[in-house]
Amino acid sequence: MDSTSLSSMDSSAKGLLNRVAIIGATGYGGLQSVRLITDHPFFNVTYLGGNSSSGKQWNDAIPFLPLENNPLIHKIDIDEISRTSDYVVLSLPNGIGSQITPQLLERNLRVVDLSADYRYRSLDEWKQTYINETSSLRNDDYLCSEAIYGLSEWNFEKISKARLVACPGCFPTASLLPLLPFLKQGLIETDGLVIDAKTGTSGGGRSAKEHLLFAESSEGITPYGVIGHRHTSEIESQATEVAGQKIHLQFTPHLVPMIRGILSTIYARLRDPGLTADDCKTVLETVYRDKSNIVVLPVGKYPSTKWVKQTNKAILSVQVDSRTGRIVLISAIDNLIKGQAGQAIQNLNIMAGLPQDLGLPLLTYYP
Repeated sequence: MDSTSLSSMDSSAKGLLNRVAIIGATGYGGLQSVRLITDHPFFNVTYLGGNSSSGKQWNDAIPFLPLENNPLIHKIDIDEISRTSDYVVLSLPNGIGSQITPQLLERNLRVVDLSADYRYRSLDEWKQTYINETSSLRNDDYLCSEAIYGLSEWNFEKISKARLVACPGCFPTASLLPLLPFLKQGLIETDGLVIDAKTGTSGGGRSAKEHLLFAESSEGITPYGVIGHRHTSEIESQATEVAGQKIHLQFTPHLVPMIRGILSTIYARLRDPGLTADDCKTVLETVYRDKSNIVVLPVGKYPSTKWVKQTNKAILSVQVDSRTGRIVLISAIDNLIKGQAGQAIQNLNIMAGLPQDLGLPLLTYYP
């Protein structure tokens, strides 16, 4: 566990079940959230919300994840959510969750949002990337500036006090965790940053999409969003904040024929070419020394997505090319857990004053 032990938890958290509503419960993010909270000792799912699935009994709609008492999936009802819940996990398409978030906050609910609606400091920044994905009209710029970016290992104190947490995207999580320590300490040049990332097909969500069909995605690797992928600006925004200067970088994702997982490889130029791989490994170990969800591999060992499958772990490794003066950072995460619902539960734990890794899987089933 992290530095917060069970014995030091707030007495108000002990023995009490924090009530959690999950909206968008039958999508991939919602399903993972339901699964994780079902086994959590201090959280209880008390409201399941959906759109196309509303009106159905949960066990009829999701027979592979049966729940006790076979609860009903509801149409979104703010009053009912307020009556039955303390926290709300929003697993909705971009632009949809922001239509109900102000009302949830007005009722003193604490919200963890899995969409991109509040990942940017201003509404204008969000619109530059996401306005074409939704026709919704937003006027909640004040919430964009209030929301805390939910990269758990970096924003612990702010998350603990927040009423609105914006969970990072899966690619930003995989890319920022290894990159930020070197930007924070000024160890790498801020220009010429390149991120090459591979993802499984579940990153595209549960809705039917032609490029995710088995016949389309199997037996091949395909780049997409080569210039201007929407996660580029999110990574740049957070990197800029940590580095203290404007960051522009090249980010290229690739779709690979697997269901879960992200492997991110980052290339940067060292400011001090005399730094060794062991020196850089020490940097990562120092930053994440008390973070139980982060594993730093020995120099010469590199992660596989299989090693993190169905866990909330991020496995990091580093190598230095003395010939070119470049550092190579590599990370592996499960895009649906550490890159989505698992990090949401990690943030709920922080908000509730619980150990960060409570109720979260950290050991994979291999192979």
